[in-house]
Amino acid sequence: MCSLRLMILCFLCFTLFFIPIVPRQAIAQPDFQFYDCVETQGNFTTNTTYKANLDHLLSTFTTDHQIDYGFYNFSYGHENRANVIGLCRGDLAPNACTTCLNNSRTLLPLRCPNQTEAIGWYDECMLRYSNRSIFNSIEISPAFRGWNPNNASDPNRFIQIATTLLQQLTHEAALGDSRLKFSTGITSIPNFPTIYGAVQCTPDLSPQNCTACLLGAIQRIQLCCGGKAGGRIGRPSCNFRFESYLFYQQSPVSSTPSPNPTLPPSPLLSNSNTPPPQRKTSRTVIFIVVPIIVGVVSAVMITITIRIFLTKTKRRNSTTHVPASMAPEDEETDLETSQFDFDTIKIATNGFSEENKLGEGGFGAVYKGQLPSGETIAVKRLSQTSNQGENEFKTEILLVAKLQHRNLVRLLGFCFKENEKLLIYEFVENSSLEKFLFNPYRRVSLDWKTRYNIIGGITRGLVYLHEDSQLRIIHRDLKASNILLDNEMNAKISDFGTARLFSHDQIQGDTRKIVGTYGYMAPEYVHKGHFSIKSDVFSFGVLVLEIVTGLKSNHVHPNNEIVGVVGYAWKNWQSGDILNLIDPTLTSGSKTEMVRCIHIGLLCVQENVVKRPTMGTILLMLNSCSITLPRPSQPAFILSSTNSQVSEQSNHNSTQELNDMSITDLYPR
Repeated sequence: MCSLRLMILCFLCFTLFFIPIVPRQAIAQPDFQFYDCVETQGNFTTNTTYKANLDHLLSTFTTDHQIDYGFYNFSYGHENRANVIGLCRGDLAPNACTTCLNNSRTLLPLRCPNQTEAIGWYDECMLRYSNRSIFNSIEISPAFRGWNPNNASDPNRFIQIATTLLQQLTHEAALGDSRLKFSTGITSIPNFPTIYGAVQCTPDLSPQNCTACLLGAIQRIQLCCGGKAGGRIGRPSCNFRFESYLFYQQSPVSSTPSPNPTLPPSPLLSNSNTPPPQRKTSRTVIFIVVPIIVGVVSAVMITITIRIFLTKTKRRNSTTHVPASMAPEDEETDLETSQFDFDTIKIATNGFSEENKLGEGGFGAVYKGQLPSGETIAVKRLSQTSNQGENEFKTEILLVAKLQHRNLVRLLGFCFKENEKLLIYEFVENSSLEKFLFNPYRRVSLDWKTRYNIIGGITRGLVYLHEDSQLRIIHRDLKASNILLDNEMNAKISDFGTARLFSHDQIQGDTRKIVGTYGYMAPEYVHKGHFSIKSDVFSFGVLVLEIVTGLKSNHVHPNNEIVGVVGYAWKNWQSGDILNLIDPTLTSGSKTEMVRCIHIGLLCVQENVVKRPTMGTILLMLNSCSITLPRPSQPAFILSSTNSQVSEQSNHNSTQELNDMSITDLYPR
């Protein structure tokens, strides 16, 4: 074994030492600082219309369109439309901007060959594309953070001064026009390092959205680069950067860039707190320096490789790429940096006033608030009388802080003070699906296109929880009140207080403590305490039936028979009257899609757990009408009068003790 290890090490040393000496003429451009192939938007195949549209845009946007101000946003195609945004740093000359975007449009499809959505950052520019609309709205993920490897001499003061500078620049950038929203500035304090800052938004944002995007990013400055002499956060819609040296051009941008730019490369990969020296063009110098650099780099790489080999360090597979001093903004979250001051939250919610209350559930109330930065938040205030709350509170912090997906509500932070426990979330403008779906006046605004999009969003969120996140997560309380809707009526799954973690090879968990809402809970969970991804699938099926029919899970039949939406749907399916199930307010839209969703819903609520599809399969069923759906079997159970009464009680009472098992109805807002 020792002999084999020695042979491998020798081979690695030989390879690493000699390969760098070979000319690398095949590499025509540098790699991105960070890129992300957005898996949640799915893939495309070679001969699709979307790929043709995307190829057309990427091949023409630096030649057919003017980018004098460093911003490009165009779409192409009537069907399967491709949308592309290119953004150059605001101080960049047009020729340099074109070069950067040309590198991006060549490299990004190579790095993400099949993904319909992708984003890549160089130091000078960003390029992103998607099959969905990405214009005129805030996009905060995928994102990355980067830091200067050098420590600040007075970290707390350095970050405080940098934060103030960036906040001032935010106001200036937001006042920019539709061509440029970019601002730079300097803070000089006696006996303290000069701090340089720059902020930028995509010019298609409104001043309000630009401000919100930047202030939200700046709020995470401690998480990004606390204690460091510089750092940055990049989001699709905005970015900021600060350093202890000049990293941008102070003079107005010229139409003809200098052939030998003096702007130093990104400090995020530098080992010095001062800018690297100006690059020379002399070939003699290059031939002398390169062998020295090759030797040093080879030695470093050999050392690192040996260390990795001997310690058997595992690196997690990822669709993102980052250098050593950069990371996806949502990784390795330090919860301490997300802790809010209690008095700040109290002021933000007007003292937790009734006017600010959004809703109340078993574990406490949820309030609307506004931070000093102007960002609107939702604050979940844990009930001080709840015996269960502390465990669920800790669960929610640990789980949600690591979850980043556009169909999940984002946790901004938390707060502890004596008996007070608060969770601070992003504010989702349109409240919950329940408040639309079961309100006769607001339900008419939910046309079929909107409802179908909501079903798709919930599906993608659950696929992420069950299959795509690092750990498999069982939500255990999926229902209409836990689906929040943003300003574009996109679905976001909320309230992870009852969620459970599984490893990816774990199939089922067991508990004596049943937490959830009757009518949505799977029978094997209610009766035996068994929960799995299939118990979430059951809840999803009930939710889909509610969305299509407009009826509650504990639906009361006109003859006062309480059968629930599952029983009512099954009865009409059996009799062939499936069109009777469609919500009468749905006067337009594809009846085929509606019937297919009812079919999928009934497949999800089958009594046989094995027969229920996975969320990944459901996503395929929704996206491809060519997939033949199997005939559903008998639903798991049909609500009796007793079931419905318990469900009604749980909608008004925080906890019911039944047979030594607690049933809790949680409200996210």
